[in-house]
Amino acid sequence: MLIDLHTHTQPLSHDSLLTPDQLIQAAKAAGLDAVCLTEHDFVWDPEMVRQLARRHAFTVIPAIEVNTEDGHFLAFGLDRYVYGMHRAAELARLVDEAGGALVAAHPYRRQLPPDGGPLRASASGHGREASAWSEALDHAAANPAYRYVCALETLNSRGRERENQFSQQLCDRLGLPAVAASDAHQASDLGRCATEFQRAVADVADLIRELKAGRCRPVVLK
Repeated sequence: MLIDLHTHTQPLSHDSLLTPDQLIQAAKAAGLDAVCLTEHDFVWDPEMVRQLARRHAFTVIPAIEVNTEDGHFLAFGLDRYVYGMHRAAELARLVDEAGGALVAAHPYRRQLPPDGGPLRASASGHGREASAWSEALDHAAANPAYRYVCALETLNSRGRERENQFSQQLCDRLGLPAVAASDAHQASDLGRCATEFQRAVADVADLIRELKAGRCRPVVLK
């Protein structure tokens, strides 16, 4: 089952060019089985999600992308944004109380070294660039917020190859499951990659269970 775990629509995400209907139409055309609505610091009303899903005969799961002091995180299982979520520990506490799950979104952001680094998974780089790359990975891996997540987004369709490579190597260091998502803000973002789940996911409860069990993997679609 192919699910896009990270998408944005207007007007709830002001930087998106997609309406919810356009998002789902693009997702269906790309062969996806479900999408998660992860607006910036905003959770959809459950009834509105149900109406949207019925209108398109498509699985739509509400979630949220939270901007914290330690990075951006996809939170599954919350029903609203509350003050204090900008602190990762508080966000994690609320997600835990709700029986939810956290995924680190685009962990390469503000972490990549300015001097370049490996462009191939097997390359170790040379000299100063290799050292800067390794130090950046060490620094990112020390992020205290990652103790709370069940997976890292290692493939983001809006990220460059080098950025996604950094995320994958970070995920390997942390020994966490990996996921992929479009981070869609326009129709062309959809269908490049997604997360494949081994079992059927019909709602947010199913998704949380499968994420926590690690029964998923990132896949490139085109």
